[in-house]
Amino acid sequence: MFYKFALWVCRICLFFVFRLKCVGKENIPKQGGCILALNHRSDLDVVFAGMTCPRRLRFMAKSELFRNKLFGGLIKSLGAFPVHRDTGDIGAIKSALSKLGAGEMVLMFPEGRRVTDEKSAKAKPGAVMLAVRAQVPIQPAYISGKIGFMRKITITYGKPIYYTEHYGEKLSVEQLQSLSDEMMQTIRGLKV
Repeated sequence: MFYKFALWVCRICLFFVFRLKCVGKENIPKQGGCILALNHRSDLDVVFAGMTCPRRLRFMAKSELFRNKLFGGLIKSLGAFPVHRDTGDIGAIKSALSKLGAGEMVLMFPEGRRVTDEKSAKAKPGAVMLAVRAQVPIQPAYISGKIGFMRKITITYGKPIYYTEHYGEKLSVEQLQSLSDEMMQTIRGLKV
């Protein structure tokens, strides 16, 4: 109930601040576990994704955000679960796998953090590793536009990426990185 209320409030607020446009929403799988892989430029990216995606999103948020009990409780009610960055957090991986196994959609930023210079940023292998292990597709998406008052922001959803030929395999670090680089190229190819 709180989630729907928060979504409604965000939609009203964002309507007066941004000109948010969504392209390719029909590409999003209607059900089943799925990873939404999105470029990451600002703190509002999670909000933009939540506003345009027809499915409820679960998302990893850096563990530091949960230190404040009030704020941590708020983002948890909106679908967040903690991840300890740069540590290979097994708890976050298990939590994501559980959510994907339950047919939920998990939002991930393959670059791992906000990126301003895409040329030097590489994708981390986590999204592809989870997709292969959970046997779910990756839904690529890209947020285009400059963030500012009444500026146009476009979120473009591409066709899902399936890794069915790798299900059940234990991929090497090199294979995971190669597939992650290809996925990131697909995401960046959606830029408007």
